[in-house]
Amino acid sequence: MTVSAEVKLKVLLLDADASRAAGVRGSLRALGYEVVGSIASGARLYMEVARLNPDVVIIDVNSPDRDTLEHLCCLSRDAPRPVVMFAHDDDKAKIRAAIQAGVSAYVVRGLSADRIQPIVEVAIARFEEHRSLRAEIAAVRARLDERKLVERAKGVVMQRNGCSENEAYCTLRQLAMTQQQSLGDVARALLAGQG
Repeated sequence: MTVSAEVKLKVLLLDADASRAAGVRGSLRALGYEVVGSIASGARLYMEVARLNPDVVIIDVNSPDRDTLEHLCCLSRDAPRPVVMFAHDDDKAKIRAAIQAGVSAYVVRGLSADRIQPIVEVAIARFEEHRSLRAEIAAVRARLDERKLVERAKGVVMQRNGCSENEAYCTLRQLAMTQQQSLGDVARALLAGQG
């Protein structure tokens, strides 16, 4: 997602220092970003993201505080998006906490205008890759869960019909085709009828 003349990347800025925030807003606008909001406190982060729906959140702080990190965790869970944090604090524990809270890029020694665009683009790419991996993991887990259901359902069919595992599987497949459902749905329904 690169910035172009037609589509401006929408940015929400969090910076407690009003004069520093004004400078950052100017730099972002000069780079072609649309600054949809600027807030001074992490306490309003979740609410403002819901209201403004930015593409990226940029946080400029001296050091990430616990409240901001907690709000980032909620944001990451409920409305994930790339978050770039520019900070002056290079404490490894704080960097780790920020990344765990959902920060896509943590940049030490503050923000400079010439570095904003490449850092934001890297953060977006990292965020997209992370989101893709989470979706892939969720899909694998769903397939494993479905496989477990099918195995349990085969056991029920084998016990009921006194048949082999292969015959039980064929029975479940035939039911799935007849009912135009997935094998997992048929297994789930069969097991639900057991309780």
